[in-house]
Amino acid sequence: MDLRQQVLESLKNVLDPEIKKSLVELNMIKDIEISGQDVIITVTLTTEGCPLKDKIRKDILSEVRKIEGIKNVEVIYGEMTKEQKQELAQKLHGIDERKDPFTNTRVIAVGSGKGGVGKSTVAANLAVAMSSLGYKVGLIDADILGYSIPQIMGINKERPTMIEEGIIMPIEKQGVKVISMGNLLERDEPLIWRGPVLGQVLSQFIYDFYWGELDYMFIDLPPGTGDVPLSLMQSLPKVEILIITTPQITAASVAKRLGLMAEKTKNKIIGVIENMSYFICDNCSEKHFIFGKGEGEKLSAELNTEYLGEIPLMTTLREGSDKGNVFAGDINTEIGKIYNKIAKKLGHLD
Repeated sequence: MDLRQQVLESLKNVLDPEIKKSLVELNMIKDIEISGQDVIITVTLTTEGCPLKDKIRKDILSEVRKIEGIKNVEVIYGEMTKEQKQELAQKLHGIDERKDPFTNTRVIAVGSGKGGVGKSTVAANLAVAMSSLGYKVGLIDADILGYSIPQIMGINKERPTMIEEGIIMPIEKQGVKVISMGNLLERDEPLIWRGPVLGQVLSQFIYDFYWGELDYMFIDLPPGTGDVPLSLMQSLPKVEILIITTPQITAASVAKRLGLMAEKTKNKIIGVIENMSYFICDNCSEKHFIFGKGEGEKLSAELNTEYLGEIPLMTTLREGSDKGNVFAGDINTEIGKIYNKIAKKLGHLD
């Protein structure tokens, strides 16, 4: 094997940080020039201003320098032509761009029926907890008008990368691929849209983004039982429903409506999580059931589904959500232990 072929073989170990496929497989290696012990590698990026090109360079140097006889390695960047981007888009999405991207993915819609129960916080933390267990995880914020996932995940200022029309890369944070309307708009920009338009946005999130191979896709539903949950259940018939409630009777009764809706559309309800279940006093260390007790477990029995666990009111959890720090992936924290336990239960419900 000549030196050039050895370099090309080594580059098969270098992955595009976003797409998670090798630069060689993606036809991103434009040229390899060798002069004595010096190598110049030209890489074509989807966009010349790629924020991850420093990592690509570092990975290339790490691999190519392992080859005996190579002393100096230089990486030059270029940008793909429109035709190359279209070819890449076709390679990633396939010929049928509207096919179900989650054929081999377990899709879980997280809903509550009403707002104010911490549904988005649970969805984000659960996604991170599942990622920490080694699963490949995605998270779609389907609450188009009242999005909060960017704040919780700490990606408020980040924007997705477009490779070509119809194929966009989601943002990755703590091992979770994420997209929200909040990452497409200027901060605090209001939206006044009707149901059908909201459904189209959700469809774009599902079909126009390149999610790659995922084990789990969590979809954070908006409050209520309106157009978005209904269109989701109809467009992805295999989607499973995870219901979030608080111990309040009113919250549980509204959450039950979402469960009944899922039963009518023949979507499986995989469980109930009770959020804000209790508060542990710093002074007396006792559990205080501020919003009542037992409604989550009662709801799971009424819907004939699993009761997956209780999440207490915790200052650190609230502070983490406000600051964009999701602690659920850290098993050494109390939050991490709670979510890890729930995530393992969820994983066993396949």
